[in-house]
Amino acid sequence: MPDPDHSRVAPATGDGPAPILELVGLSRRFGGLAALDQLSLAVMPGSLGALIGPNGAGKTTCFAAVSGFLALDEGQVRFLGQDITGWPAHRICRAGLVRTFQIVQPFAGQSVLENIAVGAQLRRPSRREALAWAAEIGSRLGLQRYFGVAAQTLPIAARKRLELARALAADPRLLLLDEVLAGLNPAEIDEVIPLIHAIRASGVTVLMIEHVMRAVMRLAEQVWVLANGSLIAHGAPAEVTRDHRVIEAYLGPGAAARLADGQP
Repeated sequence: MPDPDHSRVAPATGDGPAPILELVGLSRRFGGLAALDQLSLAVMPGSLGALIGPNGAGKTTCFAAVSGFLALDEGQVRFLGQDITGWPAHRICRAGLVRTFQIVQPFAGQSVLENIAVGAQLRRPSRREALAWAAEIGSRLGLQRYFGVAAQTLPIAARKRLELARALAADPRLLLLDEVLAGLNPAEIDEVIPLIHAIRASGVTVLMIEHVMRAVMRLAEQVWVLANGSLIAHGAPAEVTRDHRVIEAYLGPGAAARLADGQP
């Protein structure tokens, strides 16, 4: 097998498109709590999907397990046809599966450009090449005016773009976005949505965790809904938001019937 620290996972072969990511029976418990309970799903290459659900549903636990930051109790993660279960995070990232984090923590003592270059150096060990690629990625995301600014001084909207830029600088095949719109006002959200569309248009598959439902409706083609660590619905955004199981997961037992009756 090729050294995963120097080459990406080879894509699966066979007739027809194969999923870029397959999760098979993922389970993870924390004491008596099942954060993930036999979760299975498949993400197709070139798609833009969303993982949604109420707080505590298991969404971030799923991303942490897929990206190598958390060990599973059971299940298998397959990326580009290869079993990557148990791989460390740096090996998964080098293979082309990259994630962002909900809480943005830039390298505070470095400039914005230097922060982006950290991601670029995964494949461009030359500092000159890494900085040049970082400048290109940062410009695509509208960060050029901040390149020389210390990262810790950025406003929240620019920090979110910086987190996105660091991940993109690593040349992902699959990008996991963990609430990249959280904390933004409506105008800022409207500015970021076209950037996510552009990332997908560039050939990067995107799977996002998001609570901003108007953004999910505008961005996602497919939505997976988690509740208590289990998948309860999957389909187009308009379809799953009408599902009574989804309504009750968000609003509580009996909510679907009350809404159907016109009750608050």
